[in-house]
Amino acid sequence: MPLPAAIFRNDESARQLVFDRPHEIILARTAEEFAPALERAQAASDAGKWLAGYFSYEAGYLLEPKLVPLLPEGRRAPLVCLGVFDAPDEQEVPQSRASASNGPIFDARATWSAEDYAGRFARLHNHIRKGDCYQGNLTFPVRAQWSGDPLAAFDALTERQPVKYGALISLGDPIVLSRSPELFFRIDADGMIETHPMKGTAPRGATKAEDARLKAFLRNDEKNQAENRMIVDLLRNDISLISEVGTLEVPELFRIETYPTVHQMVSRVRAKLLPDIGIRQVFAALFPCGSITGAPKIRAMEILHEL
Repeated sequence: MPLPAAIFRNDESARQLVFDRPHEIILARTAEEFAPALERAQAASDAGKWLAGYFSYEAGYLLEPKLVPLLPEGRRAPLVCLGVFDAPDEQEVPQSRASASNGPIFDARATWSAEDYAGRFARLHNHIRKGDCYQGNLTFPVRAQWSGDPLAAFDALTERQPVKYGALISLGDPIVLSRSPELFFRIDADGMIETHPMKGTAPRGATKAEDARLKAFLRNDEKNQAENRMIVDLLRNDISLISEVGTLEVPELFRIETYPTVHQMVSRVRAKLLPDIGIRQVFAALFPCGSITGAPKIRAMEILHEL
């Protein structure tokens, strides 16, 4: 099967949206191209077109004036890459195309050593102790070699870890395969915006009894609840910037979702958007999601950039 431009897959419903043959591809590789790209995306959306693609994490630097100087030079991946489409083709998820012809991942290398990570972790911990931030998501890339069919690899990932929010984006270099159980945000036809922050994790148990014990522990653990509540409060603040007064609510707090290898703590935040809120305003308020930065968001992003 030829590789489509984009697939958005929900393994829970076994449905997917398949996008192909874009009218155009909106790219921003530099700070100067960023605002015009968002304007083109808004114009396409206003004309009734669908947009499918991705924003790189570093695009968040350009949405907050204090963070603009942090944008690194010499980036390879676009800041924004969006295809413009008439509409997706909604399909059932097909039978797996995972194949032994796909080569294994090899020469995988962490970009930080254990010593590097320990040093950066200690520095982040010191920032938390001093009150500079109260949560930080310290991560690093792993680089590896692989050859094969990206679609078959996507299917193989689906089998190993089913999630609601899977995406394959093939709009040029790089091809992006993404698997996430977490909803960043969605906006319905009535202008209601909803986000499902996910913080708090416990492993699955080897037996039903152990699994139930670990799930109960996660649900009632004060540390995990505190982590989740921090991000809920952050997202309540973010959404309040673009929502009508009196509509912000938290319908669910500390729900536990179970996946093949972990239990996750999830909450819900929702509100009614203000009239005439567009793509730039939504992303300026919410991107990147606090669950992948830490809190308070701007200071956490500054600290993570330093590290």
